[in-house]
Amino acid sequence: MIKPDFSQPIPDNLGTVHFIGIGGSGMSGIARLTLGMGHKVTGSDLRDTSNVKALRELGAEIHIGHAAENLGNPDTVVVTSALWPTNPELLLAQEKGLPILHRSALLAHLASRGKLIAVAGAHGKTTSTGMVITALNRLGADPSFVNGGVIQEYGASAGFGKGEYFVIEADESDSSFLHYKTEVALITNVDPDHLDHFGSLDAFEGEFAKFADAAGTLVAISSDDPGAVRVTKRLKHQKVITFGAAPDADVQVRDVLAASGNVSFELVYQGASVSIALNIPGHHNALNAAGAVAVLVGLGFDFAESAQAVAHFSGTERRFELHGERRGVRVYDDFAHHPTEVAAALTAARAVVGEGKLITVFQPHLYSRTRIFQAEFAQALALSDQVVCLDIYAAREDPEPGVTGALIADRFEDQSRMHYVPNWDDVPAVAAGLAQAGDFIITMGCGDIYRMVPGLLEALEA
Repeated sequence: MIKPDFSQPIPDNLGTVHFIGIGGSGMSGIARLTLGMGHKVTGSDLRDTSNVKALRELGAEIHIGHAAENLGNPDTVVVTSALWPTNPELLLAQEKGLPILHRSALLAHLASRGKLIAVAGAHGKTTSTGMVITALNRLGADPSFVNGGVIQEYGASAGFGKGEYFVIEADESDSSFLHYKTEVALITNVDPDHLDHFGSLDAFEGEFAKFADAAGTLVAISSDDPGAVRVTKRLKHQKVITFGAAPDADVQVRDVLAASGNVSFELVYQGASVSIALNIPGHHNALNAAGAVAVLVGLGFDFAESAQAVAHFSGTERRFELHGERRGVRVYDDFAHHPTEVAAALTAARAVVGEGKLITVFQPHLYSRTRIFQAEFAQALALSDQVVCLDIYAAREDPEPGVTGALIADRFEDQSRMHYVPNWDDVPAVAAGLAQAGDFIITMGCGDIYRMVPGLLEALEA
């Protein structure tokens, strides 16, 4: 895992920029902005994903696979935390003495041109960031942005606007969010995660408190999440707006109806109320919307207009995204990879599926997360009627002896509903065999599980 190094000066002229791991959700957005600034962009990634294809269409030269010869002759190299220090392109860049920037350092540099709204939290960041971006555009503010997922309305995860605001999804996993010059901090929740990096829950929450207190103008933070409540008590900031269903929330959510393909609710702020309906499902998205509205009213936008602007958000890719239907079985994909996210996504799916069965194909992400939260994952996945559990997507970690997807499967209370299938090629047939007309299959995880969707559709057809 590559640690962020913010001591590396940003070159006055980035020149030709090479991104190692260019297809990632954060890296691809920054690469898009770099292309928009007129720089030549090259890069490499393990797979030829939709992000890679979109960047190629914009003019980037991208290699599939990592090899020293892919580096070429760039002026600047950008890396992500997910890389191994032994990456051949990174080693050659170091040998050549090239400026090597962590993606967070380059993002901080790009974002410094505007008033930064940084969205942080263990989950809910991508949707909340998308809501703030969509609403600011609807309100005429035309922000620049880098999000962790493609916003459906814009078909992009990043873009330059002409307005004063720059909105980003801020990564807490390696503490890089402390290095942004943040004006507005939005904290969706402080559910424990990345404890392999932070060491303890207290340290994890302490970093969020530092992030919030460093915000120049405003902190918007959940009133409901226990971790966020503890962080709020630590804050010394002069302007804190809370949001959620709690009776004392500044932007309060009431009367949530989430029993269909969308969610409707009432928002109350300073004695005024407004009823809105989102185009996406899930009780959790009512809370995400309240957080976005808290940011907007904190910046001085009208409450009712802000709420209606947020309601126009149409979703992001890999968040309960429908990919097709075969034999009356709909196949969705979702990015959820933390127990709380999994529970929220499955609760939303349950409201949509109606009388059908909910079949979850789950790919755990990271050995440490699986080991720490094995019981919580099993409990969250129990919201499904049937579960197919894969092995772990390792990402930036070395394997841990004895830590596999079986840890979650073995914790599952009703073994008749759990199917541990470590062999990738066997999964589509197993999942398809569990499904009948009217059922949902949802692939879930932040690794490469989305690549299984075509195989699932083929298996259902067969």
